[in-house]
Amino acid sequence: MNNDLSLITTEQLHQEKIAVLFGGDSAEREVSLKSGEAVVAGLQQQGYQVLGIDTQGFALADLHALKIDRVFIALHGRGGEDGCLQGALEYMQIPYTGSGVLGSALSMDKVRSKQLFAAAGVATASFQVLNREDYQGADFTAMLAELGGKVMVKPAKEGSSIGMSIANDAGQLMAAVELALQYDQQVLIEAWLSGAEYTVAILGEQALPAIRMETPNEFYDYQAKYQSQSTVYHCPCGLPEEQEQSLQAIALQAFRTTGAKGWGRVDVMQDGSGNWQVLEVNTVPGMTETSLVPKAARQAGLEFAELTERILQLSTR
Repeated sequence: MNNDLSLITTEQLHQEKIAVLFGGDSAEREVSLKSGEAVVAGLQQQGYQVLGIDTQGFALADLHALKIDRVFIALHGRGGEDGCLQGALEYMQIPYTGSGVLGSALSMDKVRSKQLFAAAGVATASFQVLNREDYQGADFTAMLAELGGKVMVKPAKEGSSIGMSIANDAGQLMAAVELALQYDQQVLIEAWLSGAEYTVAILGEQALPAIRMETPNEFYDYQAKYQSQSTVYHCPCGLPEEQEQSLQAIALQAFRTTGAKGWGRVDVMQDGSGNWQVLEVNTVPGMTETSLVPKAARQAGLEFAELTERILQLSTR
C-alpha cells in the first residue's frame, strides 16, 4: 500500500478519544450495527481510545460532554451518509472520517450523481427520473420502451438495494415505482445492464483491487448481499491487468466527480457489449470483517484493523 501524504500521524490519533457512530434509524440500521461493532474492535486492536455509540436516540451535543476528539462514521444510509451528520460535526468542529457534506449528499442521491456522471462524461446507463407528484400521469409503456424494454427501479436515496426491483412490462414498472416511492419522493429508472457487476474500493487517492460479485439471484439484491450463502466474491476479479486498471480509473473518476473523499466504494457493471457503466458511489460502505472494502484491502495487503486505522488517518483535520 502506498502512503498518502495527507495521513494524520498515529501518534496524534493515539492521543485522541475516538467515537464510532453506528446504528441510527435508517433502513440500513442492522448492517450499520455490525459495521460499527467491527470498526470499534479494529481500532481497539490498533491501540486507540474508542467509544462505540449507537446514535438511535443519541444527542450529538453529548459528544462534547464525552470529550470526543474525532468521529469514525459507520452509519449507513440516511442521517449518516447523506451529509446531515457531516454538517452537524463540522458545526461542532469535530473532525470525522470520509466525505464532506457535499460529497456525501451528492453520492447518496442516485439521481443527482447520475446527472453529474452524465455531465462529466462518466459512463453510466441511460435513465429517467420520476417524482411522486408525476407518478399518476406517467406513461410507463413509453418509458420502458425508451430504456430498452427492461429496467432497474431504485429509490433515489436508499442503499443496500432496499426498495429496488426489476421491471419488464408496464404493469411491473408501475408496481416497482410504487415500491420505490415507499422509501423516497423520487425514483430512478435505469436501463437494465446485463453484464457482470464489480465494485472498486477507494482509499485516499488509490483504487484497491476490484471485486466481481456473482449471485444466482437476478441481481445483487439485499438477500444476496447479506443473507445468501451462495453469493461468490472474486478478488482478484479475474480481469486482465489492463482492463482492471481501466475499471479502477473509471471508479476514481466517478468518486471524484461526486466530491467524495477519504474512502468509499464505487459500484460498476458491464453492459451487453462489455462497456463499463458506473452505478453509484458509496461514501460509508459496509465495514464488517466480510464486507467488500475489507476484502479488497486484504487483497492489497491491509488487514481489517489496519484498514480502520488508515481510514481514521485520512479523516478531516
